[in-house]
Amino acid sequence: MKISLGRDFFGRVYDRLSPNADLSPKWYCDRCSVEKNLQRDFRDIKGEFEKLTKGEASALGHADQIGRAKLRLKEIAAMLAADALKPALLKPEEVAALARALETRHA
Repeated sequence: MKISLGRDFFGRVYDRLSPNADLSPKWYCDRCSVEKNLQRDFRDIKGEFEKLTKGEASALGHADQIGRAKLRLKEIAAMLAADALKPALLKPEEVAALARALETRHA
């Protein structure tokens, strides 16, 4: 096993374990890996939005990051709506609710 570094939606580094022979680490099958990546981005955005609503320091405190987050949520919602995925980890209504909340707060 090896430790490799990944980056979250906001560019923060995190570590992950993967087999030594794995040059392009994936968590699951290709389709599941896509959903896992979408879920990770959704979770990162949601966590930062929760910090922002509590008045804490947040990566969403920067206008460029808010724009990126809104766009990413639209991309995630579009992929779920297009039935490109049969979501097991993400609920389309949760993605839509977060997108609306972010849009409302920073219209």
